[in-house]
Amino acid sequence: MIAGRNICSWLLKGKHGIGALLCCVFLFNSCVIDSDKKILFFAHSLPTTHPVHKGIVAMKESVEKKSNGKLVVKIFPDGQLGTEREVLELLQIGSIAMTKVSAASMSNFAPAYQVTSIPYLFRDREHLFKVLEGEVGKELLESSSAYLLRGLCFYDAGARSFYAKKKPVKTPQDLDGMKIRTMNDEMSVNMVNTLGGSATPMAYGELYTALQQNVVDGAENNIPSFVTSNHYEVCKYYTFDEHTMVPDVVVIGTKFWNTLSTQEQQWLQDAANESVIKQKQYWQETVAENMEVLKKANVEFLYPDKTKFSAKASGVMEKMMQDEKMKTVIEKILAQ
Repeated sequence: MIAGRNICSWLLKGKHGIGALLCCVFLFNSCVIDSDKKILFFAHSLPTTHPVHKGIVAMKESVEKKSNGKLVVKIFPDGQLGTEREVLELLQIGSIAMTKVSAASMSNFAPAYQVTSIPYLFRDREHLFKVLEGEVGKELLESSSAYLLRGLCFYDAGARSFYAKKKPVKTPQDLDGMKIRTMNDEMSVNMVNTLGGSATPMAYGELYTALQQNVVDGAENNIPSFVTSNHYEVCKYYTFDEHTMVPDVVVIGTKFWNTLSTQEQQWLQDAANESVIKQKQYWQETVAENMEVLKKANVEFLYPDKTKFSAKASGVMEKMMQDEKMKTVIEKILAQ
């Protein structure tokens, strides 16, 4: 059903040593399933304490209940099977079934997703989900099917803001000369460089050490990720500039999707849609809890004049609107 051998080959090519060998044994055994069951391996890079992981668990429980155990989801968190890009590639070749990635990562495979990373495009959380759960969101999810990746739903990933180790970021000018870790996508890099920082793309799992060793001076992310990654132990300045609201995307490889019956596809889609409601709730609860954690850790919160940031970042949107297709989508979003 799912080619465990493909994962093993990829891991061993990466020279991950005995860990890879043990993982191969585990995955190969996991693929020995009953004829009346289909197992969906779901890999992602977040820890189990993260609200997005909790949303995935809610989806798992829902689809297993709806299918009466005919569809079983096995979750591999914490980047066990690779980075977001590596896992998306595994989906494309059919080695695993599903993942959760940032829409920014999806844009490396399906360019239409770039629109979600445009700074200050979304007015607030309500506007974001009005767009994502409407016509534009549906078109985005469907756009990646051409690249063997089918979007099922969007999860709340909050607003991304800057955090720094050595000095607070109060204005865009404070970013001058600062090496800021970004996701490995063109839009994120352009956004940081436009605001005056020096964008430094790197894998999320490498960031804690990079901050400790001064390889980078700061990063940008949402509050739950700032806490679950323990980056607040190193960075004591968090600036609520909220430059982007990049959602997460639940994705299934089309190679696996096409092995499902129409009924099984409906069970999975319905479970994904239902999990969105719970995930949003988990997100809000987690943010409130995390703010208390950060206060106790003496993290300094800064609430800058966002208009200074949005004005300096406006060139990113203007450049994107030079593409007629992208311009049409942006205008649809702004009109909502």
